[in-house]
Amino acid sequence: MSRRHLWVSAAIIAVIVFIAFALSVPHTRDVLMREQAAATSSVPVVAVHDAYKKGMHTISGSILVPDACIPASASVTLSGDASSTQSILIAVTTEDDGGICLQVPTSDTFQMTLAAPANLPIQATVNGVSASTTSL
Repeated sequence: MSRRHLWVSAAIIAVIVFIAFALSVPHTRDVLMREQAAATSSVPVVAVHDAYKKGMHTISGSILVPDACIPASASVTLSGDASSTQSILIAVTTEDDGGICLQVPTSDTFQMTLAAPANLPIQATVNGVSASTTSL
């Protein structure tokens, strides 16, 4: 083989490698669009267990946060008035600390007590957004 054939072969191989690399690397706009779609379409889920004894609800639960660096805190209130339908409202708030953290979903737990009548429905919000509840 002559030198010219070697250079042509090397150029063809280089072009093939470059095209394969360009096609295999995800584009940043595609990744951002997927992340935004996932963020807007997901409804937070709060797992709740309610134990009622002598007029007191002991509510324990957990929520899945994106990583261990995002703390979750919860508060519980009685919503509605005595003449209408009452319910127990669990308000969970999460705060992103902005630091570098391993992106591994982590379960964060909470426990609270509330004096309220028996057999009330439980509703939950996460950062002001209505969330679905499941039983522990």
